[in-house]
Amino acid sequence: MSDPTTAREAIALITDDFSELPFAEGPLADDGPIGWPGYSAAHARAAERTGESESVVCGTGVVGGVTAVLISFEFRFLGGSLGERTGARAAAAHAVARARRLPVVVLPATGGSRMHEGMRALVQLQLLARESELTRAAGLAQVAVLRDPTTGGGWATLGAGSDVVLALPGAQVGFAGSRVRPPDADPSAYTAEAQLAHGHLDAVVPAARLRATLGRWLALLVRPSDVPVPPPYALGAPGAAPAGSGREAVARARHPERPRAAAYLDAHFTLREELSGDRCGGVDPGVRCGFGKLPDGRTVAYAAQCGTATRPAGFRTAARLVRLADRLGIPVLTLVDTPGAANDPAAERAGAGSAIAELFAAVASARTPLTSLLIGEGGSGGALALAAPGNTWVTPDAYFSVIAPELATAILKRAPEESSDTADRLRLRPQDLVDLGVVRGIVAHRPD
Repeated sequence: MSDPTTAREAIALITDDFSELPFAEGPLADDGPIGWPGYSAAHARAAERTGESESVVCGTGVVGGVTAVLISFEFRFLGGSLGERTGARAAAAHAVARARRLPVVVLPATGGSRMHEGMRALVQLQLLARESELTRAAGLAQVAVLRDPTTGGGWATLGAGSDVVLALPGAQVGFAGSRVRPPDADPSAYTAEAQLAHGHLDAVVPAARLRATLGRWLALLVRPSDVPVPPPYALGAPGAAPAGSGREAVARARHPERPRAAAYLDAHFTLREELSGDRCGGVDPGVRCGFGKLPDGRTVAYAAQCGTATRPAGFRTAARLVRLADRLGIPVLTLVDTPGAANDPAAERAGAGSAIAELFAAVASARTPLTSLLIGEGGSGGALALAAPGNTWVTPDAYFSVIAPELATAILKRAPEESSDTADRLRLRPQDLVDLGVVRGIVAHRPD
């Protein structure tokens, strides 16, 4: 099927097994709650034209082997607008999800609140936000698949408020609809692709791949592991002697052929789906976050630094991942590998300090088990923010330091050539970290 245009086409795109929830609603009378002239007639014409009795269709369906509650909007029904009946249906669907312990999938295509109902329509946003929070508090996942268009309050509640946000290519996505934007606004800024680039979506998925992608997401989010994640085995050449000096440990961690996060993720998980963006306007390609399946079928969340200086968006995305995993009861694995936090002016303007603080807080308050593996450079607080307190391990090709030896040398006003001696004094080798009680142990290589 091509990109769906109706609520039921959207449902058919992801499942062949849909059971609609019944709603006992009569014809709209008295031109609605504020007596908008002609509203009852317009509502009746929309029903006749679409075959639907409201702007949303709700029910349950099986997606990728997982039963979920589905909330799909009908844009042809008064622009998919949110009215009192729309809110009541969505609220009932969330109640079913909580009663049956099911995830929620929202398929919005909406222009926002229904003007014919005035403020009675607008306050439905508060209702939807509360229902979403109740479902979130129940530990149930919410996934949105944005269709064209997704604007106004529908985007600002059921869309952007979901745990995972996917979108169909080319979908119009933004709080401001096309008729209320500044006359000189660039329309390309209000697209799914632009929202992805600025950290507000997790992926843009073609219609042909949506069923499989959504099925993988749901399977990962509802089948967590119930025990802490064991630290992965070390990759790279086995059998090397422990680093004889701090300088050697740093050199091994910085070696261009040393295995990075991507290799560990590929080796540890049988399948993965990744989150993207910090929901504050930023994306850091040097931090990969998502959910993966272990060989035994259990789900684990992961946040992995990829060896670059971590930007504020990376810290915020990792914090987002930890908070989501904690709420869903999914254990977390972090892979630590960064020379440190980015320290350029752009990073400071983006709030480097507050972003690091946010990640420290998310890790410190997490109730779900966290496991960390230091796989390369452990540069100062930018690395420590992602390390699990009391459950961090290290590979033989890594180091952890209060600051990089070169920077420590400069701070101490020593000559640059003294950085090797500084590295030794910092006691940053894997065996030093074990002796200091900073890490639990050095992981072994996978047995042949």
